[in-house]
Order: sequence, then structure tokens, then C-alpha cells
Amino acid sequence: MKTDDFRDQVLALLHGIPAGRITSYGRLAAQAGHPGRARMVGAMMRNLPKGTRLPWHRVVAANGKPAFPQGSKAWLRQLALLEAEGLSISVAGKVTGEVWWP
Repeated sequence: MKTDDFRDQVLALLHGIPAGRITSYGRLAAQAGHPGRARMVGAMMRNLPKGTRLPWHRVVAANGKPAFPQGSKAWLRQLALLEAEGLSISVAGKVTGEVWWP
């Protein structure tokens, strides 16, 4: 696997996640043709340039929650961005409803 090719595939898929939908790191890796590479996707999300216009907030952990520490600024920001897109969030911080993409 060429890392640059994988990165390009993941970023293209990330760009295509529609507003109001979410996916997981693992699903994104599998869609890019590399199941089991969820941590690599997480590393890519972590290293996106500050102020990126890519919808990083639409990628969550497999349990439907942000992967950031609960209550952290990043966790709260991700939930706020998802709520702004009309998604419902449980008290525990889990995105609820039929919102998984694809």
C-alpha cells in the first residue's frame, strides 16, 4: 500500500460525506480499500491543516461518539458542528438516528 494513494483516497471520501451524515474511521479506511486501517485514518484527521474545509467532524468512533476525550474542547466542538447540521446527540455524546454513511 502506498501511503500517498491511501491518503488521497481517504481525503476524497472525506470530502464526499454529505452534511447530516457520519462515518467511522474504520468505515472510511474500508471504503478506501484498506480495512483495518482505522488508526491511519485517525492520524490523517489529526494532521489536517488548521482551518481545513474538509468535514473532519463527520468522522466519529465506531460507537458513534467523537474520538476526543469526553468534555474536551475538541469533543464539544465536534458535537456542536454535528448538531448544527441537524444531527441528534444523546446525553452521552453519541450521534443517534439513521445517519451513517454510506
